[in-house]
Amino acid sequence: MRKIAKPKAVEFAPYAIMYVGLLPDDGQVLKHLKEQMKVTKEFFLSLPEEKLSFRYEEGKWTVKEILSHIIDTERIYIYRALRTAREDKTELPGFDQNNYVANAATDKRKLKEILKEYESVRKSMLTLFNGFERKALTRTGVANGNPISVRAVAYLIAGHELHHLNIIKERYL
Repeated sequence: MRKIAKPKAVEFAPYAIMYVGLLPDDGQVLKHLKEQMKVTKEFFLSLPEEKLSFRYEEGKWTVKEILSHIIDTERIYIYRALRTAREDKTELPGFDQNNYVANAATDKRKLKEILKEYESVRKSMLTLFNGFERKALTRTGVANGNPISVRAVAYLIAGHELHHLNIIKERYL
């Protein structure tokens, strides 16, 4: 897998350092994302059925809803990376993550079905990033009122997922 240098702080929204900061500076983000796919699938499959629809507090997402959120967010980030890599200068809107989760009907779906979707989205992301020209990786745009670079998207996807897996381990298990 190709190496992608870690983005500078000016290449993503200030709050996103909590995601980017979870990853090493070794340039191996795509390798990490590929390995993360296997680890994440195994992690969710290891959970007892009753934990999948557990909420640690009223109004919080279930474990399956968190997985659905990870998938939706990755799709949106992929779209942002594609537009930015192709030098589309249109400012991209944000999205209401709570509205997405509320309308996904995730808890009616089987975990294996959701994980199949997760794997499909991740493989598509890896294919896209491996096809980008090197100069496309440092192109920048604006999403949700903040700067975003193509390479930052890869780190945001990986870090966002790690963030949510940590939350599940800390608050749900």
